[in-house]
Amino acid sequence: MNIAFFEVTRPQEVYLSSQLKGYNLRFYPDPLRESELDSLSDIEVLSVFISSSIGEKELERLPRLRYITTRSTGTDHVDVERCKKRGIAVSNVPHYGENTVAEHTFALILSLSRNIHRAFLRTEKGDFTIAGLEGFDLRGKILGVVGTGRIGVHVIKIAQGFGMLVAAFDAHPNHILSEVMGFSYTSFPELLSISDIVSLHLPLTPQTVHIIDRDALSKMKKEALLINTARGGLVDTVALVEALENGKIAGAGLDVIEGEEILREEDVLLRDEDPPDTWPPQARALIEREDVMLSPHIGFYSREAVKRILSETAKNIKAFVDGEVRNEVASQ
Repeated sequence: MNIAFFEVTRPQEVYLSSQLKGYNLRFYPDPLRESELDSLSDIEVLSVFISSSIGEKELERLPRLRYITTRSTGTDHVDVERCKKRGIAVSNVPHYGENTVAEHTFALILSLSRNIHRAFLRTEKGDFTIAGLEGFDLRGKILGVVGTGRIGVHVIKIAQGFGMLVAAFDAHPNHILSEVMGFSYTSFPELLSISDIVSLHLPLTPQTVHIIDRDALSKMKKEALLINTARGGLVDTVALVEALENGKIAGAGLDVIEGEEILREEDVLLRDEDPPDTWPPQARALIEREDVMLSPHIGFYSREAVKRILSETAKNIKAFVDGEVRNEVASQ
């Protein structure tokens, strides 16, 4: 079995080699590039992270490919429909970082609600005055959770620990879950209008692109915060900048942003390289704002989560070799 891994570090290579003995493994530190496709004509199994795009062009030049396992939950970088038509199974790692991303979500919330980011920028300049740094309690505030999958549920649990009230929106609401956990579903427009903080936990699909646009932002409270630890394309960045500049919302905590692949791919994070000096154009209008907290897509990035990613990927591959497809990604 010929297996190729892209976007892996040396420690990850060592771990995967120990878990997949007896197979012909090839490791590449960078994302899959067109120039490498001809050398992969004998590959049967391909493992990538989100910076490697797998579409029609790539599939046509991988004639022996039978299985793709992405080391991520999101699969918008893989043309799943085209893979299925070619008889190529696709798996992901669906459960590696629910608590990890949820914890980062609250790191962003607290940074904004208690003005930690603004205070840091001020004290970095030697200014220890507190004028303008008054924050607000989370207790009693309404958190609007958009998407109640595994990450969204963990966010709800943490919010309830802070004494927050939770309103949720999901295209497929789980009313039994809401009764057990003590939160309520509402319509998307109502969630936007009543929430003190809106937090996004959706996959990026044609239906969810720019779910936060000018119209959505206009429905939010002027004192509200927007948090996005899911996918950058969920938010219309131009509309967000306008809303912040015009005081239509109070701030934003963003771990993801449109065009971030230009700036810093997740494979770079996993190689522990220094980040580039420049941000993509969409982010430049946000990065200097004191009412915006940006982090470079590290919501997933804990040592425990990375280990779970690798372990689950190895299990996916072993199962496929044995004739079973674990964590198969359904066609959309």
